Amino acid sequence: MVTMMRRKGRGKAAAQRPATLQAAALEYAAMGWPVCAGAHLRREIAGRRETGRACSCDRVGCPSPGAHPVSPTWQMQATVDIATIENWWETRPEANVILVTGRVFDVLEVPASAGRAALARMTAAGTDTGPVAAVGADRTMFYVATRGAPADEEEWWSCGLDASPDFSDTPALRWHCRDSYVLAPPSRLSAGSDVRWVREPAGRPLPDGLRLLEYLVDACEEEGR
Repeated sequence: MVTMMRRKGRGKAAAQRPATLQAAALEYAAMGWPVCAGAHLRREIAGRRETGRACSCDRVGCPSPGAHPVSPTWQMQATVDIATIENWWETRPEANVILVTGRVFDVLEVPASAGRAALARMTAAGTDTGPVAAVGADRTMFYVATRGAPADEEEWWSCGLDASPDFSDTPALRWHCRDSYVLAPPSRLSAGSDVRWVREPAGRPLPDGLRLLEYLVDACEEEGR
């Protein structure tokens, strides 16, 4: 994953972004992680001046510019098929990369400051963190083994609950599992920043989310205080 994430300069990175996004999607698929095409930011220009950036979905007031799937049927479309993914990014070279959770992995998402504090404690304790990604300067995502596809289908956890078990005391913590997705590196955010790997997935097994939960809950509670 290193080759697709490192950059040698902002100008060159911008020019190479479409190819990098496709390469990233293909690498995720090769790992067995279901991928679907995301929306992207579009420049708005009035005369010769750039007035802002809007989402490519053309929805007025889109609440998540560039951070959602292109299609409303993303759950059915998500795939690891190389030919399908190549076709998506040949058609939409600027599309951000969406990874579907609750199939191979789940994602525990917390505020960036809580994520940094929890990561430092895990490292000091020798706890395997698995892959970790930063979402701009605002959020941190910890990739863990999924609990969203159990053998007993009556026991699955729905992302509609936002987090499960009940995390009502730590609302800043979100557990992405079944029926959810995350924006993957090196996708671009509406704030002009990127999603990037803090700890890349190559060579990192997905840990049990419950092992990381104590660190994350404690960090979020401290953040709240």
